[in-house]
Parts: sequence; structure tokens; C-alpha cells
Amino acid sequence: MTSAPAIGFEYRPSRWLRRALALFSVLALLSLWLSALPAPLSALLSLLLLGAAIGCVRRQTASPVLAAGWGMEGDWSLRLRDGSDVKATLMASRTLGEGAIWLALRGPSPRPFILLLAADNSDADIRRRLRMRLQLAPAQTVGPMDGTLSSPRGPRA
Repeated sequence: MTSAPAIGFEYRPSRWLRRALALFSVLALLSLWLSALPAPLSALLSLLLLGAAIGCVRRQTASPVLAAGWGMEGDWSLRLRDGSDVKATLMASRTLGEGAIWLALRGPSPRPFILLLAADNSDADIRRRLRMRLQLAPAQTVGPMDGTLSSPRGPRA
């Protein structure tokens, strides 16, 4: 890729993902209570489901990333809430039409940074530029994302 411009953007968690998590949690609770399970088991499973849903929402809304940048040389940098800048490596990415982009970035911490860029938390031009550049630069599949296909044709022997 010759002279690809740097892409930088501020990041805040998507409100749409939070609302979808809440909706699916309510539907799961409803299905538990409408099933033929005994009431004590339904109550226990409801508590477990609520705990898992609250944990998911907290992890999603407490993202340590404030901003991200993809340099001209293909290197990623992340600005964290504590004000530090860290280098990152793109592990995987997924695009969902023109509406959303998922990025999995590996930084110095053992857990990857998962960023969702959707219409409610990013600019359409940023997403368009990212999609174009992601098509040209395939992600490195390392760590927990091993096994993802880098080619639409399927696995190679």
C-alpha cells in the first residue's frame, strides 16, 4: 500500500450495542419464565442471566480506549483513559455492510481491545476510509482470534 493516509478517530462505546444487549437480555428472561422450568430454577437462571448481562454492559461501556489511530506505515496507536499512548496490532476486523466495523486490537495487555464503530459513535467518512484500507491490509490473526479466515475463499490446505 503506497502512501495511505493516516486515519485517526475518537472512540466512545456504541449506544446501539448497549440497547441490543438489554433487549436480548429481556427476551431471554421472558423465555425463561414462560418455559416449563420450576420457579426456583427459573429464578436462579434469571439471576445468572442478569449478572452476565450487567457484566457485558459494564465491559462494553467501560472501554479504556479514548482514541485510536492507524498510521501511514500500518501501525496502530491507542490513547487510553489514563492519558497514555500504547502501540497496538490489528488482530482481526469485520465489516457489517456500511453500518459498522468491529476491530480487535492487541496492545500490551493480555486482553484485546474490541472496538465497534457504528453510525451512533463514528463518522461515516471514517468508517468508509477504514473499510477501504482494511480491504487492502489484511489483519494478522494471532492469539484468541486464530482460525479466522483471511480470505473469502475459505481455508487453505
